[in-house]
Amino acid sequence: MQGHRVLTGVRTQPAPQETKFKRAKRVGIYGGTFNPIHNAHLLIAEQVYANLCLDRVDFMPDAIPPHVDRKEAVAADLRLQMLELAIKNNPHFRIEKAELNRGGVSYTYDTMKQLIEQHPDTDYYFIIGGDMVDYLPTWHRIDELVRLPRFHFVAVRRQGAQNMTKYPVIWIDVPTVAFSSTDIRRRVQQGTTIRYMVPQAVADFIKEHQLYHD
Repeated sequence: MQGHRVLTGVRTQPAPQETKFKRAKRVGIYGGTFNPIHNAHLLIAEQVYANLCLDRVDFMPDAIPPHVDRKEAVAADLRLQMLELAIKNNPHFRIEKAELNRGGVSYTYDTMKQLIEQHPDTDYYFIIGGDMVDYLPTWHRIDELVRLPRFHFVAVRRQGAQNMTKYPVIWIDVPTVAFSSTDIRRRVQQGTTIRYMVPQAVADFIKEHQLYHD
């Protein structure tokens, strides 16, 4: 009819697009000489993983540690093999080889800057003991380290340490285990058992390769 307009179609507004936010990965970094890896290391890593709801914990062996008597550390490839044996049955433990691949003296600032640049979608939680917290003021480029984006210190309280610092630290309480890699090396030298102090596969590896007897 004249004067009437026939609508042949209906124009609709485009549906709004859903905005998807990708959650950042949460990765623990447990650095050290691991000379050798032992059950207290594994306990700490598991407790931090659970308490902070991390996606995983990466053990990061150093090539040449800046604060450890280098003469006491066995070759990096042997320490790496012991790490692989220790974590093989835990699906949320992995190994980060950044410092081994780079070689030389291992400084946390250099390593974490590299990792953050390579993985900008990852929040890193760097695990240290309460005794190491006491020495943070002496760390290489510590003020720059704590200002790195997506970097966080996670500290495990230790008996005998001050367990306090001016630097930003996430504190975690874990069951106290009073032995160290130094104790294990001494026990091996003396021919004393290290059963239940290290995973059995690590104990067998130490015996097979005659490590820590000198």
